[in-house]
Amino acid sequence: MIKRIKIGTGSCGVAAGADEVFDFFSENIKDIELVEVGCIGHCYAEPIIEVETDKGSIFYEKVEPKKEFLEKILNLENSSRLQVGGNRTKKEFLKVTELAGKIDPVSYDEYKSNSGYNGLAKALLMKPEEVVEQVKISGLRGRGGGGFPTGLKWSFLAAQKDEEKVLICNADEGDPGAFMDRSMMESVPHQVMEGMLIAAHATGASSIFIYVRAEYPLAIKNLKIAIEDIIKYKINHINGRKIFIKIKEGAGAFVCGEETAMINSLEGKRGTPRFRPPFPTDKGYKGHPTLINNVETFANIPIILREGGTKYAKLGTKNSKGTKLFALAGDLKYSGLVEVPMGITIGEIVYEIGGAVKGEVKAVQIGGPSGGCIPAEHFDTPVDYDSLTSLGAIMGSGGLIVIGNNRCMVETARYFLDFTARESCGKCTFCRIGTTRMLETLERITAGDGCEEDITFLQDLGDKIKKGSLCGLGQTAPNPVISTIRYYKDEYLRHVNEKQCNALECNALVDVFIDKENCIECGLCIKNCPIDAISDDFIVDNSKCTRCNSCIEVCPKNTISRIPGGGISE
Repeated sequence: MIKRIKIGTGSCGVAAGADEVFDFFSENIKDIELVEVGCIGHCYAEPIIEVETDKGSIFYEKVEPKKEFLEKILNLENSSRLQVGGNRTKKEFLKVTELAGKIDPVSYDEYKSNSGYNGLAKALLMKPEEVVEQVKISGLRGRGGGGFPTGLKWSFLAAQKDEEKVLICNADEGDPGAFMDRSMMESVPHQVMEGMLIAAHATGASSIFIYVRAEYPLAIKNLKIAIEDIIKYKINHINGRKIFIKIKEGAGAFVCGEETAMINSLEGKRGTPRFRPPFPTDKGYKGHPTLINNVETFANIPIILREGGTKYAKLGTKNSKGTKLFALAGDLKYSGLVEVPMGITIGEIVYEIGGAVKGEVKAVQIGGPSGGCIPAEHFDTPVDYDSLTSLGAIMGSGGLIVIGNNRCMVETARYFLDFTARESCGKCTFCRIGTTRMLETLERITAGDGCEEDITFLQDLGDKIKKGSLCGLGQTAPNPVISTIRYYKDEYLRHVNEKQCNALECNALVDVFIDKENCIECGLCIKNCPIDAISDDFIVDNSKCTRCNSCIEVCPKNTISRIPGGGISE
């Protein structure tokens, strides 16, 4: 018997058409409760529907607003059932995403009935210093990228005597393709808010700001509803104090993920980092002591208080406790959001969870656009802060991109540096000018105009940028370049010495070729070429061709391909 039907309408679901599915089901189902929920992580299978029955739940993938899907689901048929990718659901451990995709995100009652606010209730029976101690015992480190011990950071703010202390939730998730924080705010906004309210009790803060990028409208909407309930039920009344709560919508500057740049933005100033010391816990927002943690960090707090710091600390490695959320993307089968225990190997994530094929993966890029690239031979490395740093990468906020054998590592480095160079706020000379010079050098190499001295220059300048930059953006921006030179110097040398790209990705180093012996002369390539670079006798003028791949994509016989060469026009 069907109890209710849950439809995932997080951003990933909506992008795949979940809104249309929900409307269609609403029109055609009158006697079964329909509930909109958040993301369960299997983004590759959206839109997803979960059918709750008296015998358990059944998931259906790639559902369409059609009668045939409706009938299959109502009859609980096997076809269209979600084939769960990897082992995401097999291991049992404390999960920060336990309720994500399982409850109505904006239902206070449903969150409360699933142990919601139990952590806060327990914390309020403890002295503030006892709460801080539990967070210290848990070993939780900041999930925003820096990995600073959370309990220690809280103790710095708690020790301040200022009457006005401030908490800021860093929800300015700027990594391209990353969506861990967005998913938590969309799926379990009350859990994120509970973590912040516990922190307010533990540190004596009287104001909470949530700095979230304006590109996350659903997250903002759900947070606002959660805050309305918090105020309605006076959950923000702590120790005789009424906690002020405000959402600040950011304009999307990547640098505002850095805590002091975020403070400047909150104050209405240009988002650039400040010199430290003084640190924010001494002098932050409007001169008041300020604590900044990211969404995932705060979302862990209710679990730690509810279950106890000791139990939480049992999961993970010596210096990296708990779990980590990763946004999986790239050359793998099961893209999406995954939560894994610290200490799991890179290979387990890539192959067992992500479904990538062994032998077809060259590397992973971990830590967002300023993370490092780790080659497949190091996939037995455990995922923790120290191990990743030793390989030239960073944990970052949790982006993980799988790079297949058909990718060029020089172009990969250029792609990521292009982003960080554009996102530099310009305050530091090394970051502002240095990343631009590095990008120009990479562009010269990928264009076939590089030399061996360029590789040495990239290494030398990269080290100087890391040492001379004021904030984490500049200090980590060279990572993709330095790590790819470290592990894939042979690809750089081939680009500069042989003017060849093994992966045939660098446009200036390849030609487009039509195999006339197997060509059926259907004319689709000529018809779809945007610049008329293909003649009537099916020969490509490579001095004119822009390597857009349109002809390759439309060829029905796969007779058009990229080959080593390089006659592209300037």
